[in-house]
Amino acid sequence: MFDPKAIDDIANRLAGAIPPGLNNLKEDLEKNFHAILQSALSKLDLVAREEFEVQKMVLAKTRSKLEDLEKRVIEIEQRLTGKEEM
Repeated sequence: MFDPKAIDDIANRLAGAIPPGLNNLKEDLEKNFHAILQSALSKLDLVAREEFEVQKMVLAKTRSKLEDLEKRVIEIEQRLTGKEEM
């Protein structure tokens, strides 16, 4: 779901924002940040960027096919109504 390296990076940046006087807590806080981020992100109903891009391409292809079919239906309807008038 989420790249563990990205979560580690965020946890490291949060830990890096800790004032120097609290450096002895930094490692514990970094672990806690990581666990909290992992838990919070796993509860979200998100998809990976790759899956999103795949679905976007599928949708574009489906939309294109639908537009082609709509044109064909219009052409067929026009031919049928043209024959009825004769």
